[in-house]
Amino acid sequence: MTITEALAWLDGHVNLETGVGFTPERQRGAPTLDRIRELTALLGTPQLEYPAVHITGTNGKGSTARMIASLFEASGRSTGLTTSPHLEQVNERIVWNDEPIPDDELARVLTQIAAVEEFLTESPSYFEIMIAAAFTYFADVAVDVAVVEVGMGGSWDATNVIAAPIVVVTNVELDHTEYLGETRAAIAADKAGIVMPESTLILGESDPELRPIFAARNAERMLVRDEDFGVVAGHIAHGGRLLTLRTPRAQYADVFVSLHGAHQADNAALALAAVETAIGHVLDEDIVHEGFARVESPGRLEVVGTQPLVVLDGAHNVAGVRALYAALAEEFPDSPRTLVVGLMREKHATEMLEALDVGSVERLVCSTPPTPRGMGAHIVADAAIALGVDPDRIDVHRDVAAAVARALEVTGTDGQILITGSLYLVGAARAAMRAPATQRRDAGFSERA
Repeated sequence: MTITEALAWLDGHVNLETGVGFTPERQRGAPTLDRIRELTALLGTPQLEYPAVHITGTNGKGSTARMIASLFEASGRSTGLTTSPHLEQVNERIVWNDEPIPDDELARVLTQIAAVEEFLTESPSYFEIMIAAAFTYFADVAVDVAVVEVGMGGSWDATNVIAAPIVVVTNVELDHTEYLGETRAAIAADKAGIVMPESTLILGESDPELRPIFAARNAERMLVRDEDFGVVAGHIAHGGRLLTLRTPRAQYADVFVSLHGAHQADNAALALAAVETAIGHVLDEDIVHEGFARVESPGRLEVVGTQPLVVLDGAHNVAGVRALYAALAEEFPDSPRTLVVGLMREKHATEMLEALDVGSVERLVCSTPPTPRGMGAHIVADAAIALGVDPDRIDVHRDVAAAVARALEVTGTDGQILITGSLYLVGAARAAMRAPATQRRDAGFSERA
């Protein structure tokens, strides 16, 4: 198959992320790893050919995964990284040594999976196929280590067919409650499902009431944030943060992390503890400095424009919004704010808008994330009006590019534009901002972009 044919074939599968093809019968079915196990078995169980670091958590797991991969790469190890969802291209989900899988290689791996599909008991999902593709590609290029981010939860996530010696849990908050449970304890139990008896657990969740849930998994070893590792000191630096981090083996001073937000300090501590544990000795300071200095996390407090300042952040739950606003208050100037927001339909619009402090923004631009699961922009606007926002300060644009164009039009050069609420919205906005100037003008973008 060509890449076009391969992606068309991939898009024809059930996709929980977008809701495409997700029938009530499939939704009612008991959660299972049978499909991914059967698929990877037909592919030769590629996920068993290399050690892995497996990462879950409500927030921060993507950034932590990227930090871990960057540290491994700085140490000279061939490193695979799989994350989800993607922002602009599906290739972003499968990365080898900081390079997304090329189109020809993605087409080749997807063709290989398509060839065995007829032998499966049940057709796999979009996510299961991409995880199998990542595992296969990493085996083909002979990575030294794979960094694997859970898609959702843990116990029944397709990534949970690996036997990772290092497992990382960033935190536990209420999110995806329709699938994972309605309490933090239930969600913790689901996420704890990736912890195996032979693994070392690097636990970032510090709530003492949740720790027994993870301890019950009987990991070979459990390292806990603020006890066995953590952040000694940290402050803002140009383009990121300057940290002193401690691990069970050492203390690392003056570490520059090229990401915004105080919460990234905790993610950095997790990443460093995980890599040090995986390698089994103190890391050379040059490796630590290089790995953290070059890490990128697209769509997470990412600055994509100035005059006005334009910030993208995929915060999609209340805890994520709180971390986002704390970072904005600490690291960015206080200036009139235009909020471009788009939510997934399973979110509570009022709750998210309250967390986003919608009443304080100069302008609210509502849009619809480009996915069948996207909440209609008018629903978000109605929720804002119900919260007391003046309708004259609200714009509604279903198309994300048009919403961004409107935000640029109404925001002064000394103001700021925050685009948030969903990674699908952020990805579309990022693509729009990165479009050639002629395309931006055609879409109505201000020249100030």
